[in-house]
Amino acid sequence: MVDQTFNNNLLGFVGIIAQRPSTWKIAARDLWEGLGYNPPRDPMSLLQAVDLSKSYGGQDVLQGLTLSVPHQARIALVGPNGVGKSTLLRILAGVESSDEGSIQRPRGLQTGYLPQATVDRSPGIGSDEQTPWEIGLEAFRELRSREEKLAELESSMADPQLVDQAMTRYGALQESFERDGGYLYQARIRQVLSGLGFSIKDDFHRPMSQLSGGERTRLQFARLLLEDSDLLVLDEPTNHLDIDAIEWLERWLRDWPGAVIVVSHDRFLLDRVANTVWDLTPAGLETYRGNYSAYVQQRSERLENLSARFKSQQEHIRKERDYIQRNIAAQNTRQAQGRQKRLDRMLRDEEIKLQKKQRTAHIAFRQPSRSGDLVLRTRDLVVGFRKDDQALFNVPDITLRRGECVALIGPNGSGKTTLLKTLLEEVEPFTGEVQLGASLQLGYFEQAQGGLQPERTALEEVMSVSSDIKISKARSLLGGFLFSGGDVKKTMAVLSGGERGRVALLKLIVQGANFLLLDEPTNHLDIPSQEALQEAIRSFPGTILLVSHDRYLVQTLASQVWVISTDERSLRVFPYGYQSYLDAREQERVNGSDREQASTPTQWKSKKRSPKPPDIAAIETRIAAIETDMTQVSASLEHAGTDMKELVKLGEKYTSLEAALEAEMQLWEQAAREQEPT
Repeated sequence: MVDQTFNNNLLGFVGIIAQRPSTWKIAARDLWEGLGYNPPRDPMSLLQAVDLSKSYGGQDVLQGLTLSVPHQARIALVGPNGVGKSTLLRILAGVESSDEGSIQRPRGLQTGYLPQATVDRSPGIGSDEQTPWEIGLEAFRELRSREEKLAELESSMADPQLVDQAMTRYGALQESFERDGGYLYQARIRQVLSGLGFSIKDDFHRPMSQLSGGERTRLQFARLLLEDSDLLVLDEPTNHLDIDAIEWLERWLRDWPGAVIVVSHDRFLLDRVANTVWDLTPAGLETYRGNYSAYVQQRSERLENLSARFKSQQEHIRKERDYIQRNIAAQNTRQAQGRQKRLDRMLRDEEIKLQKKQRTAHIAFRQPSRSGDLVLRTRDLVVGFRKDDQALFNVPDITLRRGECVALIGPNGSGKTTLLKTLLEEVEPFTGEVQLGASLQLGYFEQAQGGLQPERTALEEVMSVSSDIKISKARSLLGGFLFSGGDVKKTMAVLSGGERGRVALLKLIVQGANFLLLDEPTNHLDIPSQEALQEAIRSFPGTILLVSHDRYLVQTLASQVWVISTDERSLRVFPYGYQSYLDAREQERVNGSDREQASTPTQWKSKKRSPKPPDIAAIETRIAAIETDMTQVSASLEHAGTDMKELVKLGEKYTSLEAALEAEMQLWEQAAREQEPT
């Protein structure tokens, strides 16, 4: 990355500059020119676009957009589904060209792009035989090439005739190798793969042929993060990520020194990462400063102000037209003509137009019949697959009563969907039993939407729920879910993932079930539709068991939270909602940190007989703190100017932090190895 490379090279110059201050200007000039850095016209911007337009088949998608991406910007791109967000991202990433307009980029700008679509097994992310570890290594080809040259030079040093020449080359090469992170790249691969949900023990060396579509998407994302681009363009990056991975991604994006443009329906991520919001509508692009919550407030105030100005202007227009009509043929003809000209000019140049109100899905569950007070009870339940003799996790004895809204969370692949299917009696318990209450009518929203038939139209799918639903009723219901005109006759095979999700959700709504099992119901829904679903769930009088990685939904609605722990192979119940789970998790982290700090040298000595792996979470916390300090030092270096003492001081501090980071990385690798099975 240009800016990071500049910082790293600047550190290499510190010693020379301190000894020979007169060389500073020459060294700085050579550094910039050697990097080939060509800043854009606006030195505060990483990328600028002017008057971008794009159409498909005669239909305008983007019209006259002008925008700027500052250095280190965290931009959230929001807007209704179908407005052109993905198209704009592809254009900014250089994957697609605009029909009109221009984009100015500095020479050498490295852009990383993550598309929304699920990635198939393609050469772009490796062959079937490659593993996630090998894909991660590909991001460091140049460093690994230098590593091989260092090994060759080490061999050459054994030859007395070559040793002097080899040592001279070795010193310079080793310095650049260390400066560019050569001794840390393997730890970085482990950090990113682990952060995105790949298990060191189970996944790092699994061939691509065994990875699911979601895992391949996560692997492509990991490769993207390891490449250290100047600008990241991310289209729905939280798809296929569990909550732990999303929280890791938030920390990573906040600390990363480049710029980010992200489309996401995760409100928590947009609040914690974004410092700018682009609101894309059919009318154009509006920029708001702050995170998503600030955008919601500012946009509401702006629309209220616009509405008031519109009403005032309309009243002025009405009065002017009334005066003109009354006086155009009377004694005041000249005054009326003058007013008409001014009115025409205002309507041409200053007329206020209100945006069309954005359509949102109308989601309201049917009033269900009343179930018994007892909805669900488990006894000695173990979830798993009896035929394969594979137990997944233990479930404590649970009693679920009418009116509860339970959120089920856990890592990808931990068995959340398997638990739902066990409760639905589609999967037999590994051991134990599940007892369902009286008068229950179960409704199941399946994440994979397996209940939809590819050859059926949206109209046919809705009518298949009940013979009582006629064509006119089905059309009306689909209209409330944003299907209009010919859309209702499109088959499931040609609908988008979001459209199929809306059909599946509508089918569930009209069933009238009183116990809903929802597996990732907000996938593919835009934020307004998510909010409509949230309100529908809030007012639902029955019982809900919800699987979701949408933390906003979970925190807002869940009366209790069930968490699957893969480490403990058990399900834990937090009866007071999502915040009680977060509080307990934080307390466990603090307790673990306190235990670590309380350990004395004598205690460590006594542990040698029965060593335990260090706390990886604690190590990662220290690593994150060091990396934050390094980022701050790098920023200080950029503003140190010609102050040689400050440059040397910052350089020494950065070197010290690098050494501390390397030590922590070694501890992390040791802890990871000790957790691997022998």
